Amino acid sequence: MASKPPKGDPVQDAPQVAEPKHAAAGLPAIGHTLRVAQRQMGVKRTALTLLRVNQKDGFDCPGCAWPEPEHRHTAEFCENGAKAVAEEATLRRVTPEFFAAHSVADLATRSGYWLGQQGRLTHPMYLPEGGEHYEPVTWERAFDIVAEELTALDSPDEALFYTSGRTSNEAAFLYQLFAREFGTNNLPDCSNMCHESSGSALNETIGVGKGSVLLEDLYKADLIIVAGQNPGTNHPRMLSALEKAKAGGARVITVNPLPEAGMERFKNPQTPQGMLKGAALTDLFLQIRIGGDQALFRLLNKLILDTEGAVDEEFVREHTHGYEEFAAAARDADWDGTLAATGLDREVIERALKMVLDSERTIVCWAMGLTQHKHAVPTIREIVNFLLLRGNIGRPGAGVCPVRGHSNVQGDRTMGIFERPAPAFLDALEKEFGFAPPREHGLDVVRAIRAMRDDKAKVFFAMGGNFVSASPDTEVTEAAMRRARLTVHVSTKLNRSHAVTGARALILPTLGRTERDLQASGEQFVTVEDSMGMVHASRGRLEPASPHLLSEPAIVCRLARRVLGERSRVPWEEFEKDYAAIRDRIERVVPGFENFNVRVAEPGGFALPHAPRDERRFPTATGKANFTAAPVEYPELPEGRLLLQTLRSHDQYNTTIYGLDDRYRGIRNGRRVVLVNPEDARALGVADGSYVDLVSEWKDGVERRAPGFRVVAYPTARGCAAAYYPETNVLVPLDATADTSNTPASKSVVVRLEQSATD
Repeated sequence: MASKPPKGDPVQDAPQVAEPKHAAAGLPAIGHTLRVAQRQMGVKRTALTLLRVNQKDGFDCPGCAWPEPEHRHTAEFCENGAKAVAEEATLRRVTPEFFAAHSVADLATRSGYWLGQQGRLTHPMYLPEGGEHYEPVTWERAFDIVAEELTALDSPDEALFYTSGRTSNEAAFLYQLFAREFGTNNLPDCSNMCHESSGSALNETIGVGKGSVLLEDLYKADLIIVAGQNPGTNHPRMLSALEKAKAGGARVITVNPLPEAGMERFKNPQTPQGMLKGAALTDLFLQIRIGGDQALFRLLNKLILDTEGAVDEEFVREHTHGYEEFAAAARDADWDGTLAATGLDREVIERALKMVLDSERTIVCWAMGLTQHKHAVPTIREIVNFLLLRGNIGRPGAGVCPVRGHSNVQGDRTMGIFERPAPAFLDALEKEFGFAPPREHGLDVVRAIRAMRDDKAKVFFAMGGNFVSASPDTEVTEAAMRRARLTVHVSTKLNRSHAVTGARALILPTLGRTERDLQASGEQFVTVEDSMGMVHASRGRLEPASPHLLSEPAIVCRLARRVLGERSRVPWEEFEKDYAAIRDRIERVVPGFENFNVRVAEPGGFALPHAPRDERRFPTATGKANFTAAPVEYPELPEGRLLLQTLRSHDQYNTTIYGLDDRYRGIRNGRRVVLVNPEDARALGVADGSYVDLVSEWKDGVERRAPGFRVVAYPTARGCAAAYYPETNVLVPLDATADTSNTPASKSVVVRLEQSATD
């Protein structure tokens, strides 16, 4: 194998590697946070901004969807949240002069990190057909261009309206309202790529596609299982909640192919004791083989069934359906098959079982490590089976806890951002606004890419996000985007999607969460919904980065007025002037938002109703919680191959790259690394520090290659490897998706390692 990096960017392609850490946060996190924030915002702006993050009169952190505690610390933010805020509140600017100096072809050669570091967008920009540079354009002309392309379509279904999870409830409600009045349910969103599997499984089994716990439930739990999730990097404030739960007597099982510093020990930077000593969070670590989670929970369920008195028979009898079929399938589980699927030892599974049986109140938390597999939906159904067996749904301190990433991705879905809307939601829209919404299901992310590839969709409009970098099968996605007639991105900063355009392209700059939103009726606020169904206000305080920015609600309202004209009966102008008017309509359309404007004014906001949690009522087709009995699956691994999962570095939020370090994993100044178990590396003849190409193998026979990755010997599960996305999204086939949910299977990619070319 090559011992030198291939020719390329010396900063990103020649990483430095040290031993991984065994504790998260502490003094290093504080120092790193302040350095990053001050570089972007300066000293004064850093202090003024960070002290408003997640406060009851401040703005919601865009860094993740973890809920705020009732009693909040003065510094109610984590390292990655501070980085997200600093990126948005930066003093750096991307002006028309920048675009004059950099062609689209030039931007396409730049890394996502470089693009993001240029700063905030200041003006609407337009790339004309055949043009090489974006050029400034007025808002009026920008809306005219979108209207020209939308009204020229043969069908409204040739338009795609994508949504990122940072979009507020108000903007999301208006956005889906416009799309449906225009005539389509093509509303793909970032949920399609992350927690769609969770929603699919939970809707079927408990009747609500959301988690069933509140933050205080974690503090009441006896046992918390954290599976397929790395809170230390992706949801750092969750570590504080786990620390508090542990102090109250809870035990924690971590199920993950990788040991993660945050789950080993958390050094809470908000307390002196936490800074000095920290808290060991994990009581038992199950280092599972990628994709073996369904097999693990199926065996645990068999062992519970075989233990006298372990099943909550009263709960099962009164509140569940399908128990006998499930129990018959579970009893077929065997030790040999489970150990092969999971890579675990029998002894560690027996220890986990004892902890489960000793617990009266159990919560299971999970994230992308469970949702992005072909068999993701059956895996989550099996977790529901596991909880139902012992009555652990609808009980304080117990339940399902899918942990969302984007700060309002759950709220967007609640507001109707969904390609397969419920008939009751469409009925409510029709009654409230006096038009007939389309009833035919629209396109999710994967189907939207196929539609552009096949010339069946011609206009792509994105409300936030970085669609090109977030999507699978990068070459296919980029080629599909370039076939569009028009691509439009409502954005705060530059990203890769702005350099991969249709025949014409627009960049529409918008306000960030941190910024003051002043409309005709006065200063506005927006609302968001966190991972646990709590709705609260978010109020920006900073002066906007440019006087040429519009808020997301204003952009939707002006676009709707320009496209729909006199035929629309929706009071778009009123909505733009006063967001309270939007919330008045939301409460008449979306259940659970009664007295919306009154309740959201209360400090901390309010919890949306959740029938399984609040009443032990399950609004499924059977009227009960449903046990399921899917066959056990796990990825097959051919000889000489590894099973790759894509993941984030610590200096990253989704596709936004804050820096080039992954401090906890010991990686600095680079991102093109592949983490490989030392025994696997020896068996494959791969030296630590050598450079390889990652080549994915799938049933379509197409070779997908990610070149120039440094091999890092790392304590992963045997047969498993890990590398950062979006660099490895090129390896994920567009058609490799989860059954039922159609989520890209980014956590179980079969790859071989090939020698990289040297300089």
